[in-house]
Amino acid sequence: MAGEYGLVRSAIISTPEEGIFMSTAAKPEGPWQPLNKIWGIAGWDDCCPFWDEDGQGYLVASNFENKYKIHLFKLSEDGMRLDFHSDSVIHQSKGSEANKLYKIHGYYYHFYSEVNSEGRVAMMERSRNIYGPFEIKQLNHVDRSKDKEPNQGSLIQNASGDWWFLTHQGSGDWEGRAVCLLPVIWINGWPVIGYPGADTIGNMVWSGKKPIDGHPFIFPQTNDDFNHDSLSVQWEWNYQPRKEKWSLSERRGFLRLHAFIPAKTNNKKNPYNLFYKAGNTLTQRSMRTPYNEVRIKLDISGMADGQRAGLVHFSSSYCSIGIKQESAMRSLIYEVDGRETKGPPITNTSIWLKSVWGYAGISQFAYSLDGKIYNRFGPSFQLGWGFYRGDRIGIFTYNQNQENGYVDVDFFNYDFAANKPMTSPK
Repeated sequence: MAGEYGLVRSAIISTPEEGIFMSTAAKPEGPWQPLNKIWGIAGWDDCCPFWDEDGQGYLVASNFENKYKIHLFKLSEDGMRLDFHSDSVIHQSKGSEANKLYKIHGYYYHFYSEVNSEGRVAMMERSRNIYGPFEIKQLNHVDRSKDKEPNQGSLIQNASGDWWFLTHQGSGDWEGRAVCLLPVIWINGWPVIGYPGADTIGNMVWSGKKPIDGHPFIFPQTNDDFNHDSLSVQWEWNYQPRKEKWSLSERRGFLRLHAFIPAKTNNKKNPYNLFYKAGNTLTQRSMRTPYNEVRIKLDISGMADGQRAGLVHFSSSYCSIGIKQESAMRSLIYEVDGRETKGPPITNTSIWLKSVWGYAGISQFAYSLDGKIYNRFGPSFQLGWGFYRGDRIGIFTYNQNQENGYVDVDFFNYDFAANKPMTSPK
Protein backbone atom coordinates (compact mmCIF):
# COMPACT_ATOMS: atom_id res chain seq x y z
CA MET A 1 0.00 0.00 0.00
CA ALA A 2 1.13 3.54 -0.69
CA GLY A 3 1.57 6.45 1.66
CA GLU A 4 3.22 9.86 1.61
CA TYR A 5 5.67 11.76 3.78
CA GLY A 6 6.81 15.23 2.73
CA LEU A 7 6.94 15.31 -1.05
CA VAL A 8 8.10 11.71 -1.36
CA ARG A 9 5.70 8.85 -2.11
CA SER A 10 6.28 5.55 -0.40
CA ALA A 11 4.98 2.08 -1.18
CA ILE A 12 5.16 -0.65 1.44
CA ILE A 13 4.43 -4.22 0.45
CA SER A 14 4.62 -7.59 2.16
CA THR A 15 5.16 -11.07 0.81
CA PRO A 16 4.03 -13.99 2.96
CA GLU A 17 7.36 -15.82 2.68
CA GLU A 18 9.95 -13.02 2.54
CA GLY A 19 8.90 -10.06 4.65
CA ILE A 20 8.00 -6.36 4.41
CA PHE A 21 9.60 -4.04 1.85
CA MET A 22 9.51 -0.35 0.96
CA SER A 23 10.19 1.76 -2.12
CA THR A 24 9.99 5.52 -2.68
CA ALA A 25 9.39 7.84 -5.63
CA ALA A 26 8.98 11.57 -6.21
CA LYS A 27 5.92 10.91 -8.41
CA PRO A 28 3.29 8.15 -8.27
CA GLU A 29 4.19 7.06 -11.80
CA GLY A 30 7.83 6.62 -10.79
CA PRO A 31 10.60 5.90 -11.26
CA TRP A 32 10.58 3.90 -8.02
CA GLN A 33 13.70 3.13 -6.05
CA PRO A 34 14.91 -0.46 -5.52
CA LEU A 35 13.11 -2.26 -2.71
CA ASN A 36 14.41 -1.74 0.80
CA LYS A 37 13.75 -4.64 3.17
CA ILE A 38 12.15 -3.30 6.33
CA TRP A 39 11.70 -6.67 8.03
CA GLY A 40 12.74 -10.09 6.79
CA ILE A 41 10.03 -12.29 8.27
CA ALA A 42 7.50 -14.86 7.07
CA GLY A 43 3.84 -15.13 8.04
CA TRP A 44 2.73 -11.50 7.66
CA ASP A 45 0.51 -9.86 5.05
CA ASP A 46 -1.81 -6.96 4.18
CA CYS A 47 0.33 -4.16 5.55
CA CYS A 48 -0.60 -0.49 5.18
CA PRO A 49 1.34 2.70 6.05
CA PHE A 50 -0.30 5.75 7.59
CA TRP A 51 1.14 9.20 8.33
CA ASP A 52 -0.59 11.16 11.05
CA GLU A 53 -1.07 14.94 11.04
CA ASP A 54 1.98 15.39 13.30
CA GLY A 55 4.19 13.59 10.76
CA GLN A 56 4.47 10.32 12.70
CA GLY A 57 4.26 7.31 10.44
CA TYR A 58 2.66 3.98 11.36
CA LEU A 59 2.41 0.56 9.81
CA VAL A 60 -0.48 -1.85 10.38
CA ALA A 61 -0.18 -5.52 9.33
CA SER A 62 -1.68 -8.96 10.00
CA ASN A 63 0.33 -11.85 11.43
CA PHE A 64 -1.65 -14.65 9.81
CA GLU A 65 0.59 -17.31 11.32
CA ASN A 66 -0.46 -16.17 14.81
CA LYS A 67 -4.27 -16.24 14.64
CA TYR A 68 -4.42 -13.18 12.34
CA LYS A 69 -3.41 -10.74 15.05
CA ILE A 70 -3.24 -7.21 13.65
CA HIS A 71 -0.21 -5.25 14.83
CA LEU A 72 0.49 -1.51 14.79
CA PHE A 73 4.09 -0.22 14.63
CA LYS A 74 5.59 3.24 14.53
CA LEU A 75 7.74 4.00 11.49
CA SER A 76 10.97 5.96 11.40
CA GLU A 77 10.81 9.44 9.86
CA ASP A 78 11.90 8.18 6.44
CA GLY A 79 9.62 5.13 6.68
CA MET A 80 12.53 2.75 6.23
CA ARG A 81 12.48 1.16 9.70
CA LEU A 82 9.98 -0.20 12.21
CA ASP A 83 10.08 0.74 15.88
CA PHE A 84 9.65 -2.73 17.36
CA HIS A 85 9.31 -1.29 20.87
CA SER A 86 6.08 0.37 19.73
CA ASP A 87 4.47 -2.93 18.66
CA SER A 88 0.84 -3.10 19.73
CA VAL A 89 -1.91 -5.58 18.83
CA ILE A 90 -4.99 -3.52 17.95
CA HIS A 91 -7.31 -6.31 16.78
CA GLN A 92 -7.71 -10.05 16.30
CA SER A 93 -10.61 -12.03 14.85
CA LYS A 94 -11.13 -14.94 12.48
CA GLY A 95 -9.15 -14.23 9.33
CA SER A 96 -8.70 -10.54 10.14
CA GLU A 97 -6.66 -8.89 7.36
CA ALA A 98 -6.99 -6.31 4.51
CA ASN A 99 -5.81 -3.46 6.76
CA LYS A 100 -6.20 0.25 6.06
CA LEU A 101 -5.83 3.23 8.41
CA TYR A 102 -7.59 6.60 7.99
CA LYS A 103 -8.10 9.72 10.08
CA ILE A 104 -11.44 11.38 9.35
CA HIS A 105 -13.07 14.15 11.44
CA GLY A 106 -10.83 13.44 14.40
CA TYR A 107 -11.43 9.67 14.45
CA TYR A 108 -8.89 6.99 13.60
CA TYR A 109 -10.59 4.39 11.42
CA HIS A 110 -9.08 0.93 11.01
CA PHE A 111 -10.58 -1.00 8.13
CA TYR A 112 -10.17 -4.78 7.95
CA SER A 113 -12.07 -7.83 6.80
CA GLU A 114 -12.91 -10.99 8.71
CA VAL A 115 -14.80 -14.26 8.32
CA ASN A 116 -18.16 -14.65 10.06
CA SER A 117 -21.23 -16.82 9.51
CA GLU A 118 -22.07 -14.98 6.25
CA GLY A 119 -18.60 -15.25 4.77
CA ARG A 120 -15.81 -12.70 4.51
CA VAL A 121 -17.19 -9.24 5.31
CA ALA A 122 -15.86 -5.69 5.54
CA MET A 123 -15.37 -4.35 9.08
CA MET A 124 -14.34 -1.08 10.67
CA GLU A 125 -13.15 -0.05 14.11
CA ARG A 126 -12.76 3.56 15.24
CA SER A 127 -11.35 5.51 18.13
CA ARG A 128 -10.14 8.97 19.08
CA ASN A 129 -6.80 7.31 19.87
CA ILE A 130 -4.85 5.35 17.28
CA TYR A 131 -4.25 2.60 19.85
CA GLY A 132 -7.89 2.38 20.91
CA PRO A 133 -10.06 1.38 22.67
CA PHE A 134 -12.18 0.86 19.56
CA GLU A 135 -15.84 0.68 18.63
CA ILE A 136 -16.47 -1.97 15.96
CA LYS A 137 -19.06 -2.16 13.17
CA GLN A 138 -19.76 -4.50 10.24
CA LEU A 139 -19.96 -2.45 7.03
CA ASN A 140 -21.59 -4.86 4.57
CA HIS A 141 -23.52 -8.10 4.30
CA VAL A 142 -22.39 -10.76 1.83
CA ASP A 143 -24.12 -13.50 -0.09
CA ARG A 144 -21.49 -15.99 -1.25
CA SER A 145 -23.74 -17.36 -3.99
CA LYS A 146 -24.30 -13.94 -5.59
CA ASP A 147 -21.96 -11.12 -4.67
CA LYS A 148 -18.70 -13.11 -4.24
CA GLU A 149 -17.76 -11.36 -1.00
CA PRO A 150 -16.39 -7.90 -1.87
CA ASN A 151 -14.19 -7.15 1.11
CA GLN A 152 -10.65 -5.94 0.40
CA GLY A 153 -10.09 -2.42 -0.82
CA SER A 154 -10.01 1.23 0.14
CA LEU A 155 -12.28 4.20 0.81
CA ILE A 156 -12.14 6.95 -1.83
CA GLN A 157 -13.58 10.48 -1.71
CA ASN A 158 -13.95 12.34 -4.99
CA ALA A 159 -13.76 16.09 -5.57
CA SER A 160 -17.52 16.53 -5.16
CA GLY A 161 -17.38 14.97 -1.70
CA ASP A 162 -18.93 11.59 -2.54
CA TRP A 163 -17.47 8.48 -0.96
CA TRP A 164 -16.83 5.13 -2.65
CA PHE A 165 -15.26 1.80 -1.83
CA LEU A 166 -12.90 0.34 -4.45
CA THR A 167 -12.60 -3.36 -3.81
CA HIS A 168 -12.18 -6.76 -5.34
CA GLN A 169 -14.39 -9.74 -4.67
CA GLY A 170 -12.97 -12.25 -2.22
CA SER A 171 -14.18 -15.29 -4.10
CA GLY A 172 -14.94 -15.72 -7.75
CA ASP A 173 -15.46 -17.61 -10.92
CA TRP A 174 -13.07 -18.08 -13.82
CA GLU A 175 -12.58 -14.31 -14.18
CA GLY A 176 -10.79 -14.20 -10.82
CA ARG A 177 -11.27 -11.59 -8.14
CA ALA A 178 -13.27 -9.00 -10.07
CA VAL A 179 -12.94 -5.33 -9.14
CA CYS A 180 -16.01 -3.44 -7.88
CA LEU A 181 -16.70 0.22 -7.17
CA LEU A 182 -19.40 0.44 -4.50
CA PRO A 183 -21.11 3.55 -3.08
CA VAL A 184 -20.48 4.51 0.54
CA ILE A 185 -23.08 6.21 2.73
CA TRP A 186 -22.01 7.62 6.10
CA ILE A 187 -24.44 6.74 8.88
CA ASN A 188 -23.74 7.86 12.44
CA GLY A 189 -20.09 8.34 11.58
CA TRP A 190 -19.65 4.93 9.92
CA PRO A 191 -18.91 4.39 6.19
CA VAL A 192 -21.59 1.87 5.17
CA ILE A 193 -20.73 0.00 1.95
CA GLY A 194 -23.49 -0.53 -0.61
CA TYR A 195 -27.21 -0.04 -0.05
CA PRO A 196 -27.93 0.22 3.70
CA GLY A 197 -30.64 -1.92 5.23
CA ALA A 198 -32.70 -1.27 8.36
CA ASP A 199 -29.78 -2.60 10.41
CA THR A 200 -27.51 0.13 8.91
CA ILE A 201 -25.33 -2.53 7.30
CA GLY A 202 -24.80 -2.32 3.54
CA ASN A 203 -25.95 -4.73 0.84
CA MET A 204 -24.46 -5.41 -2.59
CA VAL A 205 -25.13 -2.86 -5.33
CA TRP A 206 -24.72 -4.02 -8.93
CA SER A 207 -25.25 -0.75 -10.81
CA GLY A 208 -25.27 2.98 -10.23
CA LYS A 209 -24.13 6.36 -11.47
CA LYS A 210 -20.60 7.06 -12.64
CA PRO A 211 -18.61 8.88 -9.96
CA ILE A 212 -17.20 11.33 -12.50
CA ASP A 213 -18.91 12.41 -15.72
CA GLY A 214 -17.54 14.03 -18.85
CA HIS A 215 -14.85 11.51 -19.72
CA PRO A 216 -14.90 8.90 -22.49
CA PHE A 217 -14.83 5.19 -21.75
CA ILE A 218 -11.31 3.79 -21.72
CA PHE A 219 -10.80 0.14 -22.53
CA PRO A 220 -7.81 -1.97 -21.51
CA GLN A 221 -5.01 -2.35 -24.03
CA THR A 222 -5.20 -5.72 -25.74
CA ASN A 223 -4.00 -5.86 -29.34
CA ASP A 224 -0.32 -5.85 -30.21
CA ASP A 225 1.48 -5.93 -33.56
CA PHE A 226 4.88 -5.97 -31.80
CA ASN A 227 6.06 -3.05 -33.90
CA HIS A 228 7.54 -1.24 -30.89
CA ASP A 229 10.83 -0.98 -29.04
CA SER A 230 9.31 -2.32 -25.81
CA LEU A 231 6.45 -4.57 -24.79
CA SER A 232 3.09 -2.88 -24.36
CA VAL A 233 1.73 -2.31 -20.87
CA GLN A 234 -0.89 -5.09 -20.97
CA TRP A 235 1.65 -7.91 -21.02
CA GLU A 236 2.89 -9.94 -18.06
CA TRP A 237 5.38 -12.78 -18.06
CA ASN A 238 4.23 -15.85 -16.19
CA TYR A 239 7.72 -16.07 -14.66
CA GLN A 240 10.78 -13.83 -14.62
CA PRO A 241 11.98 -13.98 -18.24
CA ARG A 242 15.52 -14.46 -19.44
CA LYS A 243 16.17 -11.24 -21.31
CA GLU A 244 18.31 -12.89 -23.97
CA LYS A 245 15.49 -15.31 -24.82
CA TRP A 246 13.00 -12.79 -26.23
CA SER A 247 13.37 -9.85 -28.57
CA LEU A 248 11.46 -7.18 -30.46
CA SER A 249 14.51 -6.20 -32.50
CA GLU A 250 15.89 -9.46 -33.93
CA ARG A 251 13.09 -9.34 -36.48
CA ARG A 252 11.35 -5.99 -36.69
CA GLY A 253 7.58 -6.14 -36.39
CA PHE A 254 7.66 -9.50 -34.62
CA LEU A 255 8.07 -10.79 -31.09
CA ARG A 256 10.74 -13.49 -31.17
CA LEU A 257 10.48 -16.07 -28.40
CA HIS A 258 13.44 -18.40 -28.00
CA ALA A 259 12.71 -21.80 -26.51
CA PHE A 260 14.59 -23.06 -23.50
CA ILE A 261 14.28 -25.87 -21.01
CA PRO A 262 11.69 -25.30 -18.23
CA ALA A 263 12.94 -24.75 -14.71
CA LYS A 264 12.21 -28.33 -13.58
CA THR A 265 12.69 -31.26 -15.92
CA ASN A 266 13.00 -34.11 -13.44
CA ASN A 267 9.80 -35.65 -14.78
CA LYS A 268 9.97 -35.40 -18.56
CA LYS A 269 7.17 -37.94 -18.93
CA ASN A 270 4.72 -35.45 -17.46
CA PRO A 271 4.41 -32.31 -19.62
CA TYR A 272 1.94 -30.91 -17.08
CA ASN A 273 4.91 -30.03 -14.90
CA LEU A 274 6.82 -28.56 -17.83
CA PHE A 275 4.29 -25.94 -18.91
CA TYR A 276 4.05 -24.29 -15.49
CA LYS A 277 7.84 -24.10 -15.27
CA ALA A 278 8.33 -22.73 -18.78
CA GLY A 279 9.97 -19.30 -18.76
CA ASN A 280 8.73 -17.86 -22.04
CA THR A 281 4.98 -17.53 -21.48
CA LEU A 282 3.67 -14.02 -22.15
CA THR A 283 0.15 -13.40 -20.87
CA GLN A 284 -2.86 -11.11 -20.55
CA ARG A 285 -5.96 -11.40 -18.45
CA SER A 286 -8.93 -13.08 -20.10
CA MET A 287 -11.94 -10.74 -20.28
CA ARG A 288 -15.41 -11.77 -19.12
CA THR A 289 -17.85 -10.34 -21.68
CA PRO A 290 -20.52 -12.01 -23.85
CA TYR A 291 -18.02 -12.32 -26.70
CA ASN A 292 -14.24 -12.70 -26.62
CA GLU A 293 -11.90 -13.71 -29.41
CA VAL A 294 -8.09 -13.89 -29.55
CA ARG A 295 -6.12 -14.57 -32.73
CA ILE A 296 -2.37 -14.89 -33.12
CA LYS A 297 -0.12 -15.56 -36.09
CA LEU A 298 3.08 -17.56 -35.61
CA ASP A 299 6.01 -18.03 -37.95
CA ILE A 300 7.24 -21.48 -36.94
CA SER A 301 10.08 -21.86 -39.43
CA GLY A 302 12.67 -21.50 -36.65
CA MET A 303 11.35 -24.32 -34.46
CA ALA A 304 13.64 -27.16 -33.32
CA ASP A 305 13.12 -30.74 -32.17
CA GLY A 306 11.65 -30.93 -28.67
CA GLN A 307 10.02 -27.53 -28.98
CA ARG A 308 6.37 -26.60 -28.42
CA ALA A 309 4.72 -23.25 -29.09
CA GLY A 310 1.19 -21.91 -29.26
CA LEU A 311 -1.76 -20.24 -27.59
CA VAL A 312 -2.79 -21.17 -24.04
CA HIS A 313 -5.45 -20.56 -21.40
CA PHE A 314 -4.30 -21.27 -17.84
CA SER A 315 -5.01 -20.81 -14.16
CA SER A 316 -4.84 -23.85 -11.85
CA SER A 317 -5.31 -25.95 -15.00
CA TYR A 318 -4.39 -25.23 -18.59
CA CYS A 319 -5.49 -25.88 -22.15
CA SER A 320 -3.44 -25.06 -25.25
CA ILE A 321 -3.36 -25.34 -29.01
CA GLY A 322 -0.05 -25.24 -30.79
CA ILE A 323 2.76 -26.91 -32.65
CA LYS A 324 5.06 -29.68 -31.47
CA GLN A 325 8.22 -30.62 -33.38
CA GLU A 326 9.71 -34.12 -33.20
CA SER A 327 12.28 -35.65 -35.60
CA ALA A 328 12.04 -32.55 -37.80
CA MET A 329 8.26 -33.08 -38.19
CA ARG A 330 5.71 -30.57 -36.93
CA SER A 331 2.22 -31.49 -35.78
CA LEU A 332 -0.78 -29.65 -34.42
CA ILE A 333 -1.27 -30.41 -30.71
CA TYR A 334 -4.24 -29.83 -28.38
CA GLU A 335 -3.32 -30.29 -24.73
CA VAL A 336 -5.20 -30.23 -21.43
CA ASP A 337 -3.08 -30.56 -18.28
CA GLY A 338 -0.55 -32.73 -20.05
CA ARG A 339 -3.02 -34.90 -21.96
CA GLU A 340 -2.29 -34.53 -25.66
CA THR A 341 -4.46 -34.85 -28.73
CA LYS A 342 -2.31 -34.96 -31.83
CA GLY A 343 -3.59 -33.32 -34.98
CA PRO A 344 -2.46 -33.23 -38.61
CA PRO A 345 1.13 -32.58 -39.68
CA ILE A 346 1.87 -28.92 -40.38
CA THR A 347 4.13 -28.14 -43.32
CA ASN A 348 3.36 -24.41 -43.52
CA THR A 349 5.87 -21.99 -42.08
CA SER A 350 3.02 -19.88 -40.64
CA ILE A 351 -0.06 -20.80 -38.64
CA TRP A 352 -2.95 -18.78 -37.19
CA LEU A 353 -4.42 -19.85 -33.82
CA LYS A 354 -7.66 -18.67 -32.26
CA SER A 355 -9.67 -18.97 -29.05
CA VAL A 356 -13.30 -17.88 -28.72
CA TRP A 357 -15.23 -17.81 -25.44
CA GLY A 358 -18.29 -16.16 -23.94
CA TYR A 359 -19.56 -15.03 -20.56
CA ALA A 360 -19.64 -18.61 -19.25
CA GLY A 361 -15.93 -19.01 -19.99
CA ILE A 362 -16.18 -21.99 -22.33
CA SER A 363 -13.32 -21.72 -24.79
CA GLN A 364 -13.09 -23.28 -28.24
CA PHE A 365 -9.76 -23.38 -30.08
CA ALA A 366 -9.32 -23.27 -33.85
CA TYR A 367 -6.46 -23.01 -36.34
CA SER A 368 -5.96 -21.70 -39.85
CA LEU A 369 -3.31 -22.16 -42.52
CA ASP A 370 -4.26 -19.03 -44.46
CA GLY A 371 -5.66 -16.65 -41.86
CA LYS A 372 -9.13 -16.83 -43.41
CA ILE A 373 -10.63 -20.27 -42.92
CA TYR A 374 -10.48 -21.57 -39.35
CA ASN A 375 -11.03 -25.17 -38.29
CA ARG A 376 -11.98 -26.24 -34.80
CA PHE A 377 -9.50 -28.45 -33.06
CA GLY A 378 -10.07 -30.17 -29.74
CA PRO A 379 -13.14 -30.13 -27.49
CA SER A 380 -14.30 -27.03 -25.67
CA PHE A 381 -12.62 -26.18 -22.37
CA GLN A 382 -14.07 -24.59 -19.22
CA LEU A 383 -11.85 -21.73 -18.09
CA GLY A 384 -11.14 -21.81 -14.38
CA TRP A 385 -10.12 -19.98 -11.23
CA GLY A 386 -6.86 -20.70 -9.52
CA PHE A 387 -4.72 -19.25 -6.72
CA TYR A 388 -7.12 -16.29 -6.27
CA ARG A 389 -6.53 -15.33 -9.90
CA GLY A 390 -8.62 -15.66 -13.01
CA ASP A 391 -7.83 -17.24 -16.32
CA ARG A 392 -4.87 -15.94 -18.31
CA ILE A 393 -4.44 -16.21 -22.04
CA GLY A 394 -0.94 -16.27 -23.39
CA ILE A 395 1.64 -17.12 -26.02
CA PHE A 396 4.15 -19.77 -25.01
CA THR A 397 7.13 -21.74 -26.17
CA TYR A 398 9.56 -24.11 -24.50
CA ASN A 399 11.87 -26.98 -25.40
CA GLN A 400 11.97 -29.90 -23.03
CA ASN A 401 15.24 -31.29 -24.43
CA GLN A 402 17.55 -28.46 -25.42
CA GLU A 403 17.93 -24.68 -25.54
CA ASN A 404 17.19 -24.42 -29.21
CA GLY A 405 14.50 -23.12 -31.54
CA TYR A 406 12.32 -20.03 -31.68
CA VAL A 407 8.99 -18.73 -32.96
CA ASP A 408 8.14 -15.29 -34.32
CA VAL A 409 4.79 -13.81 -33.26
CA ASP A 410 3.41 -11.48 -35.92
CA PHE A 411 0.40 -10.16 -33.99
CA PHE A 412 -1.96 -10.72 -31.08
CA ASN A 413 -5.50 -9.53 -31.85
CA TYR A 414 -8.04 -9.47 -29.02
CA ASP A 415 -11.67 -8.64 -29.74
CA PHE A 416 -14.13 -8.33 -26.87
CA ALA A 417 -17.53 -6.67 -26.90
CA ALA A 418 -20.49 -6.33 -24.56
CA ASN A 419 -23.18 -6.71 -27.20
CA LYS A 420 -21.61 -8.96 -29.82
CA PRO A 421 -23.40 -12.32 -30.19
CA MET A 422 -21.46 -15.39 -29.16
CA THR A 423 -20.24 -17.49 -32.07
CA SER A 424 -17.90 -20.42 -32.41
CA PRO A 425 -15.13 -21.04 -34.93
CA LYS A 426 -16.20 -22.85 -38.08
